[in-house]
Amino acid sequence: MEYIVIISNKFEGVMTLELGKKVPDLSLHIGKDNVIKLSDLKGKFVILYFYPKDDTPGCTIEAQDFNKLKPEFDKLNTVIIGVSKDKLDSHDKFKEKYSLGFDLASDANSNLCEQLGVWIEKSMFGKKYMGIDRATFLLDKEGIVKHIWRSVNAKNHAQKVLEKLRTMLS
Repeated sequence: MEYIVIISNKFEGVMTLELGKKVPDLSLHIGKDNVIKLSDLKGKFVILYFYPKDDTPGCTIEAQDFNKLKPEFDKLNTVIIGVSKDKLDSHDKFKEKYSLGFDLASDANSNLCEQLGVWIEKSMFGKKYMGIDRATFLLDKEGIVKHIWRSVNAKNHAQKVLEKLRTMLS
């Protein structure tokens, strides 16, 4: 199985991804010895979707929806990459359990999540904690941000991303 681990990038602090702006060239580690950069995906649309935790109800729905629509995304020359703080062994189990056909990136130290502004303060039952804001970034073939979804509802989100991509291409 292939895995992506964020191993480095050039930026410190929070970077703002803005519509129409190029995404910084983040370095990603795939598997044991392979390193790619977002620039390696030039010529393809890229969906970077951030989710809180492997194998939880909302995250599973979102992953399964992206997986179900993967053949449609493939037809549109689009790469899907899911990102969470989970470690590779968790991603392995999650991918295997649900037969996910796309890569999952591990941001175990929260660096990328913090830099993209998706590591936020949340609240549940009156208790505050830090966690990932479910967010998706759609990049064009040149790495330009074309759409950003923040605080999304997992159910049917993948379909909305596909519809936006189709609209962009029509």
